[in-house]
Amino acid sequence: MTLDRAIMAFAGVMILVSIVLTKFVHPNFWWFTAFIGANLFQSAFTGFCPAGMVMKKLGIGRNATGSCCN
Repeated sequence: MTLDRAIMAFAGVMILVSIVLTKFVHPNFWWFTAFIGANLFQSAFTGFCPAGMVMKKLGIGRNATGSCCN
């Protein structure tokens, strides 16, 4: 799995988790969803992705090409 795909999968899971938390725990968890969206938006323009940096250190996408984060 490439780093790009791992980041997209992680973001998708986090969005789904935040939706479930908003529905079943507390309505203010929508702020978590907004934070994830804002982080995705800024990383599209800046290339700075904290999750990507952590995944890279963990070795995810090491043998694959086409990663977004250097």
